[in-house]
Amino acid sequence: MRRPAPTARQVRALANRLIVAVFLLVLLSLVVYVGVDLLPGDPVTARLGQAGPARVAEVRAGLGLDRPLATRYLDWAAGLLRGDLGTSATGRPVAEMLSARLGNSMLPAAITVVLMVPSSLALGVTAGLFRGRPADRILSTALLLVVSVPEFVLAGGLVLVFAAGLRWLPAVSLVPAGGNPLDTPAVLVLPVTALLLLALGYAGRIIRAATAAALRAPHVEFLRLNGIPPRAVLARAVLPAVLPVAFQVWLTTAVGLVGGAVLVEKVFAYPGIGEVLITAVQTGDLPVVQALAMILGAAMLVALLLADLGTRAMVPSLRTAPR
Repeated sequence: MRRPAPTARQVRALANRLIVAVFLLVLLSLVVYVGVDLLPGDPVTARLGQAGPARVAEVRAGLGLDRPLATRYLDWAAGLLRGDLGTSATGRPVAEMLSARLGNSMLPAAITVVLMVPSSLALGVTAGLFRGRPADRILSTALLLVVSVPEFVLAGGLVLVFAAGLRWLPAVSLVPAGGNPLDTPAVLVLPVTALLLLALGYAGRIIRAATAAALRAPHVEFLRLNGIPPRAVLARAVLPAVLPVAFQVWLTTAVGLVGGAVLVEKVFAYPGIGEVLITAVQTGDLPVVQALAMILGAAMLVALLLADLGTRAMVPSLRTAPR
């Protein structure tokens, strides 16, 4: 079926959302830079320790911290537009420091998303179809339990069971310098399992709620009363209402997995951005913290924009899909 061309109203709506997204990115950059700069402690004294005032002043000047905050922010923002994330307090370019680590963090996140999409849809829809019954209570309780447990506790429990107890998998996800985690897939199993359980706990509950709400809709009851088979009702009325919600959850969860896996990576000693972020906060390496916060925040904004646009494009196509 041929899709109709976008109307002027839809084009204006898209332009408005893009303008809002750009404004939010600018606002995000300001909040990130100023917020990180106002963190407690002095990054120079945290790095130098008990150094003399002259040495502290020299290092502050070398890092540009003696300049006004507004001037430093404008220079940093101009560098972002050029693709320059700044220079770390160690003297290395921030982009060089994050390139390999960010890729390492995205790998388990991508594997988790591939597993999460069908699993969360199946669990959520099943729980919603059997709402109020024992199957729903068991699934909902399990999802609530998983999402309530802190990340490091869940990761530590997996280590105790599958590494220390059963000795099936390595407790530490060691990757040789310059190596690829895919060269030793076993090191990915426990981190991906921890991330998957956390993602299922969040996405599965939302999809379950969307399914239960769709089943209470009047048009679904109308189809049932007219003798439409349950599978047809699920395909024609329930899934078209659930998929836009699930699409939004999947996108935001995918971005959140990259930034929210810091504690999981720390438990398994996985060489992702978690270790870089923790070290940068401890040593006061502000350029690294600002770059990571900006990258993750911008990715979440883009994901929300895509979720909004994708949902608006998905709903009419699902409603007009051939029966």
